Amino acid sequence: MEIPHIPVLLNEVNKVFKSLNTGYFLDCTLGFGGHSESILENHPNIKLIACDQDEEALEFSKKRLEKFKNRTQFLSSNFSQIFDKIPYENLKGILADIGVSSYQLDNNNRGFNLNSDFLDMRMDQKIKTSAFDIVNSYTCDQLAFIFEKYGELNDANFIAEKICQTRIKNPIKSAKELQNIIGTAKQKHRKVSKATLVFQAIRIEVNQELEVLKNFLEKLEKIKLKDCILAIICFHSLEDRIVKTYFKKWAKNCICDERILRCECGNNNALGEILNKKVITPSKIEISQNPRSSCAKMRLFHFKNMEK
Repeated sequence: MEIPHIPVLLNEVNKVFKSLNTGYFLDCTLGFGGHSESILENHPNIKLIACDQDEEALEFSKKRLEKFKNRTQFLSSNFSQIFDKIPYENLKGILADIGVSSYQLDNNNRGFNLNSDFLDMRMDQKIKTSAFDIVNSYTCDQLAFIFEKYGELNDANFIAEKICQTRIKNPIKSAKELQNIIGTAKQKHRKVSKATLVFQAIRIEVNQELEVLKNFLEKLEKIKLKDCILAIICFHSLEDRIVKTYFKKWAKNCICDERILRCECGNNNALGEILNKKVITPSKIEISQNPRSSCAKMRLFHFKNMEK
């Protein structure tokens, strides 16, 4: 079986969860099963709950993990909705790798790649709005807003105007065409091209990625977990900033208003602790073997006991 995606930070993920003995492990973003396969191989008493919204990835991983079928449950789901579908009382480990897979990037039909002949970018093919719809139907102001907010582009209005002027004659049908409109110039003080950042912004809008992440974290905050390690791998600063903010919030004992002179909340509100002060990134060896891993950042949180 040819594997279409290399899991990032695999050694580091295995190290994080090395103490797992029994209970359930939740892979929120199964993808092509690389992380899950390793967890199952290294922990013979662990059972896996695996979900993904990409049906192609899900079908591939079912075949890949066939030898573990007695220990594995598969669900077709966006990871923000997974806690509505599973029992979570005995979860001991949770992994969310929220990047785009190499298969999605390289598959011409999916329209993620800058040189693709299509303009799609839906991780879940069942959702209605695609990149084509956004590029060809959003107003100039709407496009500029997402380019600035999700791409952090300093000339978002100019790029939006170019797109709107071009589509007057004919709809923009491919990623390749969109890249030609934007050009290959680099964003000032950044290594990536403006086209890459525009594509990132459109992809985030199509899949509502930041809202999905926030919903996932909000649900984690509400459910009661005991002795569970959470690992989240992000690939851009917007996601990482959200995760970092939530982890800091969860690690606070005192949740009183900062203007209050004396604590009135009991000073025992922490949900657990942050396990890594410094974000975990790929080694130079991993980056040399898999250049797409270079942006990966992993943060860890240990839910100790959320019951009061």
